[in-house]
Amino acid sequence: MERLSAITAIVSDDLQAYDRLFRETVRTKVPLLNTVMRYMLRRKGKQMRPVFVLLSAGMHGEITPSVHRAAVLVELLHTATLVHDDVVDESWRRRGLLSLNAVWRNKVSVLVGDYLLSRGMLLALDHREYDQLHIVSDATREMSEGELLQLEKARRLDIDEGVYFEIIRKKTASLIASCCAIGAHAAGAPEEVVGRMKLFGEKVGIAFQIKDDLFDFTTGNRTGKSSGADLKEKKLTLPFIHMLNTMGSGERRDALRLLRRGKDASGDFKRLVEMVHEYGGMHYANEQMIRYRDEALEMLNGLPQNQFADGLKKLVLYTTERTR
Repeated sequence: MERLSAITAIVSDDLQAYDRLFRETVRTKVPLLNTVMRYMLRRKGKQMRPVFVLLSAGMHGEITPSVHRAAVLVELLHTATLVHDDVVDESWRRRGLLSLNAVWRNKVSVLVGDYLLSRGMLLALDHREYDQLHIVSDATREMSEGELLQLEKARRLDIDEGVYFEIIRKKTASLIASCCAIGAHAAGAPEEVVGRMKLFGEKVGIAFQIKDDLFDFTTGNRTGKSSGADLKEKKLTLPFIHMLNTMGSGERRDALRLLRRGKDASGDFKRLVEMVHEYGGMHYANEQMIRYRDEALEMLNGLPQNQFADGLKKLVLYTTERTR
């Protein structure tokens, strides 16, 4: 697997320009907000979403300041959703550091998330980039719908495979789809190509999320997430859903009883993880991940082939072969 740093090197100068613009965009005269922003900027992740924007743009045209703004817009949305998610999930750590809500509590965190969303909207509106705002707003709506659908289904524990794919399409894939669409659009690609890049990103996003779900059943993974963490939150993911579909009715009832009980984390959840392996849930989910990955790569056939397209292909492979 090619290292992520080698892939991002293709757009290294533009990544620096994006980073400068991001910092400039979130700067404020409010002292508390500036302090929170500085803390937040210390937790910079892999920046995969801006890289998707830049590579998608470079594949179809020139990477201009408009493309940099598109990358900032997407990352502002993504960062805002992470801040709000930590409040909703009562998470105390993010990327190895204390989460904003752990340091400044929920009220400040929610307002910071709102500030990030507003800065993104204003960045697009100030430059009359209405189509970019529309693409990202559509992703925001889908992400919210996906989160609420997952919450509803988690209470009832009645997620089937179709509902699972609808949840991850909205919750995760819609944002990566918007990255690829907004990059192509900002570079001047025709609407048909923008739509194709959106579908490409959606398939990548689904494969990405299935990979994340597989980590929940992998001991010794490097994600920082303990084995069975999703199960403890009653999140039914593809490996577990396949296990339920494979079981007889009595075994299925027993598995759901263990999940509902949720008292003995060291015993019940460990047993559920073992059962997922026994019933082939990991193998099945891995096959589905590869299917979506390959479908995504096929979407690039017939489109411009250049160093940026090569970078996109390598980034797709990275998302499904990563260890964290």
